[in-house]
Amino acid sequence: MNTVRPYKRLLAVLLFLALLLAIFELSGLRSHFNLAYLQQKLVDNPITGLAVFILIFALGNLVQIPGWIFLAAAVLALGRTWGGIATYIAAIISCTATFFTIRFVGGDALRNLNGKLAKRLLSQLDDHPIRSTVLLRIVFQTVPPLNYALAMSGIRYRDYLVGTLLGLPLPILAYCLFFDFLAVQLHLH
Repeated sequence: MNTVRPYKRLLAVLLFLALLLAIFELSGLRSHFNLAYLQQKLVDNPITGLAVFILIFALGNLVQIPGWIFLAAAVLALGRTWGGIATYIAAIISCTATFFTIRFVGGDALRNLNGKLAKRLLSQLDDHPIRSTVLLRIVFQTVPPLNYALAMSGIRYRDYLVGTLLGLPLPILAYCLFFDFLAVQLHLH
């Protein structure tokens, strides 16, 4: 096996992400990644606002924008229940888009690394892909580096999707309750 190839794929992912971040910075798109903008889009027109919300969530996930910003905006604009549902849908679409984008660029580069730690971690993922993904989602939600690592781990998309579908509801519910509580305390509702 060629040990240079996985490192080339990892470098390709890093360069792709750096390029994407530079485009976001230079084009001014980054200014749309804030709580007020997202909340206003959802309030102004729930249908197109939701589409913009999902698109920005998916793009933001690729360039390291924390998911809690999207959840907070949705809860403040749509309330705890609908905000949580909108975020869950956007998170699933975002994780899927990230999976296929990073898989396309990086392939299964992590799978081909020779380190003992990588082999041990991947063996856990191989033995229990859905359970591992559920646990990772509960702890790390939609954190971009987790999405990148899972995409390049060689996990099957079906296992990734099922683990993501099952792992995200609990943390999203907890954040919804937290942001709703904050909104009530700060008289934002």
